[in-house]
Amino acid sequence: MNKVHIPRLDLNTYIHGTDQERKQFSDEIGKAFNETGFVTITNHGLSKALIDKLYVEVKSLFALPEDTKLKYEIPELAGQRGYTGKGKETAKGFKTPDLKEFWQIGQTVGNNSPLKADYPDNLFVTELPDFNITTQEVYKKLEQAGIHLLRAIATYLTLPADYFDDKVKEGNSILRTLHYFPITNPDALPDDAVRAGAHEDINLITLLIGASADGLELLTRDNEWFPVTAFGEDLVVNVGDMLQRLTNNKLKSTTHRVVNPPKDQMKNSRYSVPFFLHPKSGMSLACLPSCVDDAHPKKYTDITAGEYLDERLREIGLKK
Repeated sequence: MNKVHIPRLDLNTYIHGTDQERKQFSDEIGKAFNETGFVTITNHGLSKALIDKLYVEVKSLFALPEDTKLKYEIPELAGQRGYTGKGKETAKGFKTPDLKEFWQIGQTVGNNSPLKADYPDNLFVTELPDFNITTQEVYKKLEQAGIHLLRAIATYLTLPADYFDDKVKEGNSILRTLHYFPITNPDALPDDAVRAGAHEDINLITLLIGASADGLELLTRDNEWFPVTAFGEDLVVNVGDMLQRLTNNKLKSTTHRVVNPPKDQMKNSRYSVPFFLHPKSGMSLACLPSCVDDAHPKKYTDITAGEYLDERLREIGLKK
């Protein structure tokens, strides 16, 4: 297997660095997103104490009785808020649902915002008030880190640094808390049952809190699976299909999956918290003119972020 280089970058050097340091960060994240679609990020604004608190709350949420969790599952929300039970999400092209359950928190806007009607209210877990407070704090911090990363990406693409700012401000981003539940009898599973089938993310970029990242693998350009590991509290950040589409494949939305552990470890839970950074639904995903030339003809039809999201939610079974 060829060695895959996933750079570890310090976001602090971009936010507070010199012009030269900022340019180097931008070049490095652009190169990585051009080659593998993945980086790991340190100094991203989330303290170890906050991450530890988050995982305590996430474990408490999924430990609630099944009937308690199910009262927070509202089918007409298409999994975009609240609880989504086991067997509901299937990776595109797969027949067997992923071995997971999850909870999603979305954008909160003021009552006077023109987007208020676009975003369903978040569901609050009355049994766990600290879950609501902690996830809101994490949402805001990851959103802020994502904005800085998009500024570096914009610079790499020779766009104004603030190109994405107004498109993601009050954007349709989602914080997902995930539980890959224990399997007591793995031999009874269908052959293709995995924690998360091979897929690409829908959004612009994904920021994954790497505290529980064992099992995550990316598909290299040589068509080999490569394990992605993060140091301690680092974020794992990858390109989503919206950014790939916008850049006419210049930045790579990498296929990835979460594999099952050895059978004797299937009885253990695994928890994960990705933040899917989405723009507002009206953003055009038409390929950037700077990413289209004779050598790279335009590969995608024009579509808005909202139309694209709708299409993809139907493909993975969350929207009927």
